[in-house]
Amino acid sequence: MKRLYEPGQMIETKIVAITNDTIFIDLGLKSEGFVDKAELADENGNVSVKEGDSIKVYFAGSSNEELHFTTKLSGQKADKSVLENAYKNGVPVEGAVSQEIKGGFEVMIGTTRAFCPYSQMGYRQRKEPAEYVGTRQTFKITEYKNEGKNIIVSNRVILEEQAAAELNKLSQSIQVGAVVKGKVKSIESYGAFIDLNGFQALLPVSEISHVRVEDVSSVLKVGQEVEAKVIKADWAHERVSLSMKELEKDPWDGIEEKFPAGTEIEGVISRVADFGVFINLAPAVDGLVHISKLNVERNTNLKKVYKAGDKLAVVVDSVDTEEKRISLSPVVSNEEQDNANDYLKSHSDDDDGYSYNPFAALLKK
Repeated sequence: MKRLYEPGQMIETKIVAITNDTIFIDLGLKSEGFVDKAELADENGNVSVKEGDSIKVYFAGSSNEELHFTTKLSGQKADKSVLENAYKNGVPVEGAVSQEIKGGFEVMIGTTRAFCPYSQMGYRQRKEPAEYVGTRQTFKITEYKNEGKNIIVSNRVILEEQAAAELNKLSQSIQVGAVVKGKVKSIESYGAFIDLNGFQALLPVSEISHVRVEDVSSVLKVGQEVEAKVIKADWAHERVSLSMKELEKDPWDGIEEKFPAGTEIEGVISRVADFGVFINLAPAVDGLVHISKLNVERNTNLKKVYKAGDKLAVVVDSVDTEEKRISLSPVVSNEEQDNANDYLKSHSDDDDGYSYNPFAALLKK
């Protein structure tokens, strides 16, 4: 009978059924091939594939007319001819890290010795060399010489391929505009890193809320589940930025109706700048009292006169919703206005006919 497949031969096909311990694949024959389900299951027994998915597998052998395929070759199947085929076809092999030797590790693939350099063991999160000894890892044969007497393998290549495949899968679902859910992995002064199925995306502090956030840890906790919108995705450099603010209602919507020109309100000073004082009128909505409208001498250091957190009565001069700007003026109290009027009246008959008063000048504006 003519052999249909050579040991180590790679095929790409579809999954037709999944049972308790077996995954059946389509071979275009009267019967299907099979893969051990355990090869594609995590530590909890959950498989990462489903019926209809494409899968890349390698021929491992046959018995009783059943064709057995594998996602990697294990030691029991690894004679010299199989290993040479695995090298030529890029088939992953499973090996046991037996000991640490000069420059790397001795790896046993069945009864065959191979060498894995330090640089080729692990990928991003590398362990101490001693932690690899005694473990079973998956490798790709990078050199096969002297009829299998000199074999060099790499675990890093396998992990890089897995990371690239996972990244490609994530890039299909995590695109700009997509709304995703994840958990806070870590918190920094400039934002928080959100875990999205193993990938960490950045949630900048400016994108947490429309309300100004001074301390990220005051609004987010490690392990907290959040929902956010993808605003940037640079998969070439593995950078994704998120925004929770994008999912909030814009606090400026309808603000012109809420604070029409002429509205008087007692706000709280949110920030003091060289050119004026910002007043918080509503959550995430600030207006500006320009320095020219404040009763202060020229070149006054406003930070010595006004403090964040202090209250200040203001009147709305104008609202620009497109630019998100509100121009304000300080409200003059009745008592202040009466005092100013009395002052002006008492000096109305002065010889020069005019006496300068900064506060009176303010009233005339």
